[in-house]
Amino acid sequence: MELTVTGRKFAITDWMKEYCDDKIGNAARVFDIDPLTIEVVLTQEKNPANPTPAKCEVTLRAGGHVIHVEENEEEIHAAIDVASAKVTRQLRKFKTRVVDKRNRGAEKEAARAAEGAVGDELDLDALMADLSEDDIVRTKEVELRPMKVEEAMFDFDLLGHDFYMFIDEEDDKFAVLYTRKDGGYGLLKQA
Repeated sequence: MELTVTGRKFAITDWMKEYCDDKIGNAARVFDIDPLTIEVVLTQEKNPANPTPAKCEVTLRAGGHVIHVEENEEEIHAAIDVASAKVTRQLRKFKTRVVDKRNRGAEKEAARAAEGAVGDELDLDALMADLSEDDIVRTKEVELRPMKVEEAMFDFDLLGHDFYMFIDEEDDKFAVLYTRKDGGYGLLKQA
């Protein structure tokens, strides 16, 4: 397990690193998921009007899955505590649904990999050709894996974003799962 603690707009002290390792690192060690990398970003806003200026963002990467937790509190140690509790819940969900299921279905995965089921590559350069570089605030690379819609919904729930991209296992087409404003999920599929 690799744990990285960084600060955004303020310096990280040794006690913050130790506290993150004690709270978040120990929560991750209990579930014994390997390989696991954890990135913790701590932010302390200086705006006196903000009732919760301390922010703790935790991103865990485990076997192609991403778990993201974000918490705001009055003090930095409280934000770390609440984020740690959320990380524990998300890791429990991940372990019971993904890791245990993967261990039961290892033979199916090996057979599917032997068949060479690979989705089409997504050309991000062609999609971004009309944009100027000033319009792009952040760039991320996304690994698109073939999976069932139910698996994508689970990963989407763990990630905590507004959308999730994947390759639909049933027809090997690009798909996007998103949260609808009226509740529920929406699914966009490649034609």
